[in-house]
Amino acid sequence: MFTGLVECLGRVVSLTEEPGGVRLAIEAPATMRSLAADPGAQNACGDSVAINGCCLTIVAFGQNTWEFQAGQETLSKTNLGALRPGDLVNLERSLPVNGRLGGHFVQGHVDGVGVVDQLDRDAKWIAMGFRIPAPLAELLVPKGSVAVDGVSLTVVLAEPERFTVALIPHTLSVTTLGQRAVGQTVNIETDILGKYARKFMAGFQNV
Repeated sequence: MFTGLVECLGRVVSLTEEPGGVRLAIEAPATMRSLAADPGAQNACGDSVAINGCCLTIVAFGQNTWEFQAGQETLSKTNLGALRPGDLVNLERSLPVNGRLGGHFVQGHVDGVGVVDQLDRDAKWIAMGFRIPAPLAELLVPKGSVAVDGVSLTVVLAEPERFTVALIPHTLSVTTLGQRAVGQTVNIETDILGKYARKFMAGFQNV
């Protein structure tokens, strides 16, 4: 479980094809290299990290890097397969049981990919729009929550196949959203509450 509050930016070192998927090596800032609750403890394989909102498991450590594996299901539902060495990614560690929930409940289970279709600047703010598949759009409501590349955001407009958000200067400066351009892809995770509500209501419609 995550919150959608990005802790820092990492840099892609390599993306290597292997049987069944790819191995992704990420260089993380020194402030995030110790993932254990005990500051004196060593990093452990098996720790979960959200990379652009996609929950992946650390499988190995390199020099100043974490290594992850992503299978075909992950690659088909996210933009991770399009990453290249040097690209920046949003990083967030999983939420500890006694942690503070500052964003919203984010599972790290990306529902699909959206495409940036609007970038309107107003001083240091940006109104950003995304085109998404209709089934995902059905789960969004104005003032509801959505995770875009792992960033917890509030929906401004919810339309049949798109939505918009308003990005404050802080979000633009500490996440990859400040570098996004029209036509680029982003990972979308809708609010889990909407998914369960739709599933529940579908049962009544079939009665």
